[in-house]
Amino acid sequence: MSLNSFRRIGFAVAQCGFVVALVGFTAGAATADDKPDISKLKPGPIVVESRRITSFKRFEADKPLAKVTFRGGLQLTSPAPQFGGWSALLMDDHAKTFVSISDAGEWLTGTLVYDGTHPAGITNARIGPLRETAGPPIRRGRDHDSESIALESGTLERGSVLIGFEGRHRIERYDLTPAGLSADRGNLKLPAGARKMHSNQGLEALTVMKGGPYKGAPVAFSERLYDPSRNHTGWLWTASGPRTIHLKNIGDYDVTDISSLDDGTLFVLERRFRWLEGVKMRLRRIAPDDLRPDHTSEGEILIEADMNDQIDNMEGLAVARLKTGEILITMISDDNFNKVLQRTLLLQFVLKDEEQAKARPPG
Repeated sequence: MSLNSFRRIGFAVAQCGFVVALVGFTAGAATADDKPDISKLKPGPIVVESRRITSFKRFEADKPLAKVTFRGGLQLTSPAPQFGGWSALLMDDHAKTFVSISDAGEWLTGTLVYDGTHPAGITNARIGPLRETAGPPIRRGRDHDSESIALESGTLERGSVLIGFEGRHRIERYDLTPAGLSADRGNLKLPAGARKMHSNQGLEALTVMKGGPYKGAPVAFSERLYDPSRNHTGWLWTASGPRTIHLKNIGDYDVTDISSLDDGTLFVLERRFRWLEGVKMRLRRIAPDDLRPDHTSEGEILIEADMNDQIDNMEGLAVARLKTGEILITMISDDNFNKVLQRTLLLQFVLKDEEQAKARPPG
């Protein structure tokens, strides 16, 4: 039997396994019974182990991507039962310090280390529970499904973040310190249209614009909330309050995260699951002048990937402009706490766009 035949069989087995693993995945989340109990979780160090991913292709030789370069990835594991479900990601401008949020109501902080430009592992990792205003970990199951995070001000060492939740839809504000996240200290008022979101298709994508005409404005998208034209619905918080924005629906993908660049560009991470094809991932780029209230943005597709590629349930996105001018894209996957058939992946790409890499905002 030829090597290609073995590869095809391996892909078929992997695909069947992935489909079995994703029973209930069409809703985009693990069930409450699958998630760890965080009621007694204390903030503290955690061991995170990693295995390098050097090729974006799973079953064949790597091929250059048209608009991005695959810089490398990691498959992350931990002996800690609370590790998993990572649904959102923030990274600093050096792409080293990170904060991630789990849909079990946990936070993870740490440092991403490199071998040259390739991600090589995670050090200084700490984990802890998201806490209610009074201080204890979030208790009710429907309250701790945290799905998105945005840096509102400051840095990842000392700053303020917004965290989006589904189940009981809301956006809460937390302080970020070297010890982790503070107790909940208030919320961002949601627009009336947010009441239409399904309980398990809520505020999956959230950012605060780093630049452009809406610098400093929060932007959020529902995972799946269609307008009358079947396009995606989101909101942009302007000086006059939240305004509705739309994203063109291409192929019924769901929106899983967004991240903004210092020039006002918005990047959108999307996912699609079908029983016969498994899971797919897509990344779009929205130009600064294409993001505005009461308008439907379409953007440019930068990456499309499927189960031939090293992807999983990609849910977290962080985009940064490095000192070199390169635009680095980092993604993380939510394994739904299914350690047997899903993976926690961290993937990095560099944008092949010399003009945008050279473009720096004034100031």
